[in-house]
Amino acid sequence: MDIIQIVTLGIIASILYIILKDMRGPFAFLIILITGIALFIAVISQIGSIIRLIESLGQKAAINSMYIETILKIIGIAYITELGASITKDAGLSAVASKIELAGKIFILLLAIPIITAVVEAILNFLPSV
Repeated sequence: MDIIQIVTLGIIASILYIILKDMRGPFAFLIILITGIALFIAVISQIGSIIRLIESLGQKAAINSMYIETILKIIGIAYITELGASITKDAGLSAVASKIELAGKIFILLLAIPIITAVVEAILNFLPSV
């Protein structure tokens, strides 16, 4: 699915939502939910090629694969969190959306701890001993 199809699907779903939200609210939200999932599935194949590119660049730069995997997991958590928060905001549940965003940030921080530790240790190795 190319970008024109994705944008067209999004516009059609938005128009249907606007038309149906007053008459059939739950059905209108279902349209938005299904559209969001369909769009996410449409871009999954593109994500695979991006992951392969990042992994090959990491190998060429001789970066530890643990760091590459961690960065990819962080990116995945960010996108999934954004999708979940957007869907809940569309449903009118901003409080739940903010909790999803908070959870995503905490999981990202947990995954980043080994990278932060490695950076701090590298910096300390460059400083003269006291």
